[in-house]
Amino acid sequence: MTNAVSQPRYQFQSFPFHLVEASPWPLLTANAVLSMTVGGVLYMNGIAHGSTLLTLGFLSTLFAFILWFRDITAEGTYLGDHTLIVQKGLTMGVTLFIVTEIFFFLSIFWRYFHSSLAPTVELGSQWPPVGVTALNPMTVPLLNTVLLLSSGATVTYAHHAVIEGNRRAAIIGMALTILLAALFTALQGLEYVEADFTIADGVYGSCFFFSTGFHGFHVIIGTLFIAVMFFRVINYHFTAEHHIGLESSILYWHFVDVVWLFLYRSVYWWGSDGVF
Repeated sequence: MTNAVSQPRYQFQSFPFHLVEASPWPLLTANAVLSMTVGGVLYMNGIAHGSTLLTLGFLSTLFAFILWFRDITAEGTYLGDHTLIVQKGLTMGVTLFIVTEIFFFLSIFWRYFHSSLAPTVELGSQWPPVGVTALNPMTVPLLNTVLLLSSGATVTYAHHAVIEGNRRAAIIGMALTILLAALFTALQGLEYVEADFTIADGVYGSCFFFSTGFHGFHVIIGTLFIAVMFFRVINYHFTAEHHIGLESSILYWHFVDVVWLFLYRSVYWWGSDGVF
């Protein structure tokens, strides 16, 4: 007799959809993010115990993410809940999430061009403003562009390797992607340290650090996303037909690549001398 426990649950349903079971992780994640946000506000305003609440909120968020991702991995890999129709829904969800991210960065670019295309008298009627020494776009920013575009190529190589059933090539491709992403983040941090201006240096400083900083935050999130997929590849979680998690991480990473191209062209290149 076939052991029913080992069979995918959807085989005993009259529909191919996934009815998600009750989970504590959404509520825990919401409370953890709220605690982290409140702690950050308290810390930045110098209120006592703000740093403690910020640390606890961050650790709680990390804890909730790990356990939530663990359950989703089990549902898709071992329980058979991610049918073809469910995978289409997940892909659409990731796509719509990226659309919201596009509009988020659109607002950042809108703010940047609003200030840079018509500099006010207070800025010296020029961009960059008087007294601000912009970063040379042909040094670290150019190197970071090469690194990020190379990471897009290596993660695509890993994707095709998974489709072709070449596990070794997939592991190499994803490992190279993580390495390139880590180098990009390290160079971005070095660039911040060596910059002649800060986020407090008027609209130029706030626009620069806000745009590149949020992109850097997305790079870190994307790197963690790909790192999780890297360990899933090592543990044989993906097949040529079933690797929705990997595809989602790659789609997000390409979005990060494209945003950086716009940032480099606008903030670094044009923003350094005002010439397109």
